[in-house]
Amino acid sequence: MTSESVSTENSSPIRLGALEQQVMDLLWDEGALTVRQIIEASDADPAYTTIATVLTNLERKHLVQRERRGRSVFHTPSISREEHAATLMQKALVNGGDRAASILHFVDGIGAADVELLRSYLNSKDGRG
Repeated sequence: MTSESVSTENSSPIRLGALEQQVMDLLWDEGALTVRQIIEASDADPAYTTIATVLTNLERKHLVQRERRGRSVFHTPSISREEHAATLMQKALVNGGDRAASILHFVDGIGAADVELLRSYLNSKDGRG
């Protein structure tokens, strides 16, 4: 994971278009894929150049990296789905105005099991200093 992928100061959220999200979901679910494999796994029948462009954009956003294996180029996620979700939440807090109010509204909106998970995590951090 690069520092740019998680930096939240003075930056807008990493926005993913519908096709970018579909490609990232495939990569997160399947692992390293070529452009051709992404096309074959897609519900639609996107053009090769369309997927290649999407992957270039995702690489520019520090979400995908390329790796040459023989004659093929594989694309892998630079960060996990969970790290991406956490980055979006962090950026929402930075850009959301009243940080405390945003956190409290978020916690009010999550279920009891998630509140307990958060409570356990915070208690464990208190014990570690």
